[in-house]
Formats: sequence, structure tokens, C-alpha cells
Amino acid sequence: MQAMRPYMVNAAALNELRITASPARSALTGSTRPETDVWAYDSQVPGPTLRIRQGEPARITVANKLDQGTTVHWHGIRLPIAMDGVPSISQPLIEPGETFTYTFTPPDAGTYWYHPHANSLQQLGRGLSGVLIVEEREPVSVDRDIVWMLSDWRLATDGGIVPGFGNAMEAEMSGRIGNTVTLNGVVPDDQPVQSGERIRLRLVNGALARIMALRFEGHRPVIVAINGQPCEPHEPEGGRILLGPAMRTDLIIDMQGEPNGRFAVIDDFYKGDLTYALTHLAYSSAPHSRKSTPDGGLRLPANPLPEPDLATAKRHDITLQGGMMGGGALKGVGGMSRMSMSGQADIAAWSINGMSMTGDGQAGMPPLLTLQRGRSHVLTIRNETAWWHPMHFHGHSLKVLSRNGLPVPHHQWSDTILFAPKDTVECAFVADNPGDWMLHCHVMDHQVAGLMTILRVA
Repeated sequence: MQAMRPYMVNAAALNELRITASPARSALTGSTRPETDVWAYDSQVPGPTLRIRQGEPARITVANKLDQGTTVHWHGIRLPIAMDGVPSISQPLIEPGETFTYTFTPPDAGTYWYHPHANSLQQLGRGLSGVLIVEEREPVSVDRDIVWMLSDWRLATDGGIVPGFGNAMEAEMSGRIGNTVTLNGVVPDDQPVQSGERIRLRLVNGALARIMALRFEGHRPVIVAINGQPCEPHEPEGGRILLGPAMRTDLIIDMQGEPNGRFAVIDDFYKGDLTYALTHLAYSSAPHSRKSTPDGGLRLPANPLPEPDLATAKRHDITLQGGMMGGGALKGVGGMSRMSMSGQADIAAWSINGMSMTGDGQAGMPPLLTLQRGRSHVLTIRNETAWWHPMHFHGHSLKVLSRNGLPVPHHQWSDTILFAPKDTVECAFVADNPGDWMLHCHVMDHQVAGLMTILRVA
């Protein structure tokens, strides 16, 4: 049995960190297969896991050794708008040869991630992403804290990344789904575990478009956090952990299999012939030396999220439109179109409330809504399309109230909410973070093809 590839950690005193974006090569499909030309942070895919501490200032310097401008978005972190990493809206591009230092104090502990927000379809699709963990002051007691960064790639037989980012047909449908899934940057072998141990497993979906639904055969994982925010500990509905692109789920799993046991982790989101075994939990021959699970409960300490006042909240309607089988032409498509960094014209295939904003964010984008700062707001978001959309809101976390008229249980907050076709989700938040904040689909083909807008907090 091959041990899981070590997942590198980059940490230093006083939360002073540095990462470099550059071309690199990576053995995504194993040491005996051709390497892949990638773009990477610190020459590794995924980039180093950055660990910072809740409530303490962080300084993360990003150096750019690519041949094009880039930025870094700290996905899910409630931080100042100037640190949000959206070009022309929150910061200028980090041009080739330049550096930029992001400074912020993370108010919330949890599992987050980082990635570019410039030419994002290609930069993320070629490997630029990594995990950011904000450590709790009092974490739950576990034997091991493990990260699984999941990505997918469209690879040719020679190991190269297949070109064609921004394909119009894919942009109007489910996006660029790859043919190779990696776990921590490599096609996964067995994951070693030990009978009797308790693990905290941080799942991160860093794919461009692939949605995953994971089942842990022979085990009963407990969800303790969703997209960085603690929730009431609960077992997943139907035993499946649903992860759209950009989504994260923290699990606590008690390893109750017998020594030498082997249990599949199945991804069956796409059903039928597309169901596959992501990896296997492979038990060692010896039981854990501890005879009982660690003391203490499973509930994580709450983060300091402001509770919205639903009685006085202002209500807003947001409608997602367009795509293939979307009922014809987009209604009232307008806004901006431009040439992407790859030289390909942006395609307006989607809209929000009739407005299509293509690309990665542009100066002068008019806000869809202007939200009064300090006030509670309720967003009713309707997906009128025939496709799934993980909708990400920058700078805030949303309390998820209901889905299709039914209350959402377990006290769930989220920065990225997955919409099935025709779903309606009601969510609430206090608009306490001033700025022009992006709301967009994290199927990156959908975002750059128009499923993006700005909510202004002022």
C-alpha cells in the first residue's frame, strides 16, 4: 500500500507568508507517467496549505512569475475589499515580475482556499489553487487533521492539458469537466487509516466545473462545518457529501473498520457509468493504541457572524437565467463584453436579473443591488436554468434559510451555495462589509460567460 502523498504546509511566525505563482511541472498521474506542464504556487499542485490563526493579522506576499497578470482571491474569508483579489474592482493586476502583499485579520476559523481571479478559467484550470486554513483557538479533539484538495483535469495521452478553455458549447452547459480527478495533486492511491482513530477530514472541491457526491462506504461521517462555517453536527442526507466547485465540507470520521479492511470512497454525482471510486480507506494491520474515541463533543466553536434580523430585513429577488435549454435568448442581456487574456472573445450565455457581465470583473461594473451597510437583508435566489450553479458571494457569509420552501436544517451558513436546476434558495445576512462584492457562479465557464454581478454595500 502506498502512503498518501504528504500535503505540504507553509507557516511562519506572526502569520508572515509568501507564495510564488509560476510555470511548473507536476506528476498528476503518477511517477511512471508523463509529467504535466502546469501553473502552480511554489511549484506544487495544489499550492502549499497556508495556516493562519483566527483573529490575528496575516501578511501574505504573492510574487508573480507568470507571463500574464494575476491576483489571489482568499475564497470565503471576510476581509476588506482591497484584499479581495478581483482585478479592476478591488485591486490592480499583479503584473509579471511584481509582488503584492495581502494583509487581513481573519475573523472566522475554518477551511478556506485561495485561487486567482484573473483569467480565472485558465489560471485555475492549469493548477493555481491551494488551501487556506484558519485555525480555531480551541479545535475539536481528533487524532489527525487531514486535507483532501480535489481537482479535475482534461489531460491528453502525453500528459499535457488539453487546450480549448472557453469552449462556447461547454460554457452554455455544464462547463469544462475533466477526464482525470486528483486528490492533493495526484491520481489517488489508497489512503492509510488505522482502526479506532478519529480524523478531521477537510474536503475542498477545487475543480472548474465538476460536482462531486462522495459516499464513504462502511463509515458514518459527521459534517461539522460547511464552507468554513461550523454547523450542527449531522450525518449527510442519504450518506452523500455534495460538493460543488469551490465548496468545502469538514467531516469527523471515526475509523471503525477492522484492521486490514479496505473501503471505497465513491463519487456518484453523475450516476451510471460515470460513477467511480475516488479512493479507498485502507486500514493498517494494527488497531489504534487508544481504546476509545477522544473526549469532547463534535461541535466546533461558533464564528462571530452577525445574526440577521429577519423581522426588519430588506428583501431582494435575484434570478439566474440563460444557458442551453434556457428557453431561448437571454432576457435583456446587456453590460460588458471584452477579449479575455487568451485572446478569445467572452461569450454572453448567462444573466442575472437580465444582465450579463462577462470575464473576471471589470472597472465600472454597475451594481445589481446597493445594500445599506449595517442592515439585514434577505436574498431570494431563483435558478431558472436547466443547470447546476455553485453561487459564491464575496466578503460575506450567508445564513441559508430555506430551499424550495422548506427550512434548511443544522444552522447552515455558506459563502458558496449549490443550486440544482429550478431551485429557489432564501438566505440572509447583515451587510456589514463595505465594498463592491462579486456574486457569481463558480463553474468558471459560467462566470466568464456572464453569470456574475456586483452587490454594493454602502
